[in-house]
Amino acid sequence: MNTASQDPGMPLTAHLRELRRRLVRCLLAIAVVFLGLFPFAQTLYTQVSEPLRHYLPEGASMIATSVTSPFLAPFKLTLMAALFVAMPVLLHQAWSFIAPAMYRQERRIALPLLVSSIVLFYSGMAFAFFVVFPMMFGFFASVTPDGVAMMTDIGLYLDFILALFLAFGLAFEIPVATFIIVWAGVTDVGTLRKSRPYVIVGCFVVGMLLTPPDVFSQTLLAVPMWILFEVGLLACAAVERKGNQEIACNN
Repeated sequence: MNTASQDPGMPLTAHLRELRRRLVRCLLAIAVVFLGLFPFAQTLYTQVSEPLRHYLPEGASMIATSVTSPFLAPFKLTLMAALFVAMPVLLHQAWSFIAPAMYRQERRIALPLLVSSIVLFYSGMAFAFFVVFPMMFGFFASVTPDGVAMMTDIGLYLDFILALFLAFGLAFEIPVATFIIVWAGVTDVGTLRKSRPYVIVGCFVVGMLLTPPDVFSQTLLAVPMWILFEVGLLACAAVERKGNQEIACNN
């Protein structure tokens, strides 16, 4: 065990050394995953582009408008995939760095929240890939005007789906964010319930800001955000009732 990381009174230089050690481990984790995935970069891009290619007209294909796109697009995708795959390691290093400064009760709450955050982030990405992408690309293909060939640039497609992956991954963190603000005493469940209309409007505003400028993808993000907000409220209410019961039993 690193005793320096467990000593809250250690000097600033020791904190910085510990932070550097954690950051180096994070970079090594990303590098190891990247090196393992890079030989399959082309296959990985083929799999990720399948939701769009499935709806391309017969004989049509994706195109590369830049000379370097056939290499850079799979390279960028592999790097982002390495970051996503290594996310549990990155969060674990962040947790290991801040845990010694937390009280025991805070650690009991924070660790389940950390695990929940990882699961929800991956769930958001999976929802985007398996539910949103097929519906969205199918809709776009169906409204393509006659005489227009649907041939998407591979670099633009990658930027589009990475933005959606990140947007849905972050949106699925709403239950955790809701629980944290209630647990920290910023607000309470009753106030959040009364603010539900404003939250719904806020979900659509966030969907407008985080997704490409079309109503379809904005709605597909806003509606799950609202549902996840309700899930967070239910979790907060359950914890609140349990806390009240414990207090009543102690009295």
